[in-house]
Amino acid sequence: MQFARLNDVTIHYQVIGGPADKPVLVFANSLGTDFRIWRDVVVQLAGDFAIVLYDKRGHGLSDVGRTPCSLEDHAVDLAGLLDLLAVKNAYICGLSVGGMIAQALCQQRPELVKALILCDTAHKVGTAESWNSRIAAIKAGGLEAIVDGVLERWFTPAFRRPENTTLAGYRNMVVRQPVAGYIATCEAVRDADLTEVARHISVPTLCVVGDQDGSTPPQLVLSTSRLIADARYEVIKDAGHIPCVEQPEALTAVIRAFVRSITN
Repeated sequence: MQFARLNDVTIHYQVIGGPADKPVLVFANSLGTDFRIWRDVVVQLAGDFAIVLYDKRGHGLSDVGRTPCSLEDHAVDLAGLLDLLAVKNAYICGLSVGGMIAQALCQQRPELVKALILCDTAHKVGTAESWNSRIAAIKAGGLEAIVDGVLERWFTPAFRRPENTTLAGYRNMVVRQPVAGYIATCEAVRDADLTEVARHISVPTLCVVGDQDGSTPPQLVLSTSRLIADARYEVIKDAGHIPCVEQPEALTAVIRAFVRSITN
């Protein structure tokens, strides 16, 4: 395991080496998860690209850090990690809040970003009322109080069938996140509006979404893609909010095609 002290927060990360002449792919995970969600995509890409994975603050094995925190704080963390690793011109692939962090990073440190892959994310996610309601429920009953509703929005009915033991594993992942870190990230997303940031993104961008995403539905992701100059838009069939779990082969194929279109 690899750890770094960045901005007074210990960040857990992993680097997988790849060809020096190929792009570096950086993966940022969603609210309530750690970087293990990318495993089935990474195993298909490893060897062809260098890969960086990390647990954002408040998640996985990383510190919670000071609270409250902002989306910009998350972007500063990621910038610090890439500086530590001497990575520039990376392909940043962010899921949900990870995609919002990717957009903020592109604004803060454009030299670090060659292209964006925005998975199941948007320029603005949810309302103040919806986030405050979720935060209140967590404060009253812990992550157990909201996890089943979250999984319903994350995964398709086919994935949520009772005999799918993998679903139980992802439920465990959510409820074992630090409550303080989860709430702080909810607050950061609640307070973030990246509409103007998205309008000024000039790097090649792919917006991709599961066709059954209940958290950031296809129409929302499409509206985000229309804010970004020349952004591409792809829908992953038979997937919810976490296509890297439900349809990793399809998502990997879309990522490969996008990278190839830029590097060729």
